[in-house]
Amino acid sequence: MNSIIVVPGPTMSPAAQIRLAPGQTLRFGREPLRRNGTGIGTGIGTGTGSGPHALHVPHAGVSRSAGEITATATYWSLSNFSRSATYVVENPEGAGEHIKIAPGRLDAPVPFEFARLVLPAGSELLTLDVWAPRHDYADRDDPGEPDGEPTALPFPLDRSSRYFLVLTALCEPRLRGEPHAPLPTVEQVVERLKPSWPAANRAAVQWNIDYLAVKLRLKPGPDTVDPGPRLVGKKETLVSLALRFDLVRETDLAALPAAPTGTAR
Repeated sequence: MNSIIVVPGPTMSPAAQIRLAPGQTLRFGREPLRRNGTGIGTGIGTGTGSGPHALHVPHAGVSRSAGEITATATYWSLSNFSRSATYVVENPEGAGEHIKIAPGRLDAPVPFEFARLVLPAGSELLTLDVWAPRHDYADRDDPGEPDGEPTALPFPLDRSSRYFLVLTALCEPRLRGEPHAPLPTVEQVVERLKPSWPAANRAAVQWNIDYLAVKLRLKPGPDTVDPGPRLVGKKETLVSLALRFDLVRETDLAALPAAPTGTAR
């Protein structure tokens, strides 16, 4: 059963998707089948057989043997054979989430279901996509679960509340595929929510932002003796926390009013 699908960039060969079963590898580079001058296999593009597969990246700025992708049951790992280039693996759905694979690092695990591998090549950045669609989960209805008090939620949020609507509006630009988009101002959030919350105004939205900062434990509550240091970049911190821990997901955007015609989505 294939568990990893590699989608090559436009200049790479083969151009077709490469499917890897658990335990199979894909070597990539200018001469990806060479290791110390010795051929290591010729399985290309099919994802069949037990030998390594190869992806030709015809760019002078890419090492002859640049790296290797290894498939496991539910994720993949990346080896960086370059002596000087750091590779970046981005999560296109993760609002800027990424990991860096240092030169010489072997078998670094990649946890993203959808990932974009970025290879620095001279003055260019080459990319290829890697999908790991298979996920295994524990049975939540395990009859062996001991009785007792339920585990407290780390971030208890009411998705039907106005504060959650405000948080969703703050996260919206980055959830729509712009990981480095500037956050909306309080005034922009007011205008965004007016259709479903006619009484929205700057004070009400700001109150909800302040309440979220306390609820998500970014600052002490009003009943504490020590108010703590002033929280700088409150909106940025809230959005970063919400996206990092999936407190707000793309599906939550459906609760927002329909964007006005002509608004970037």
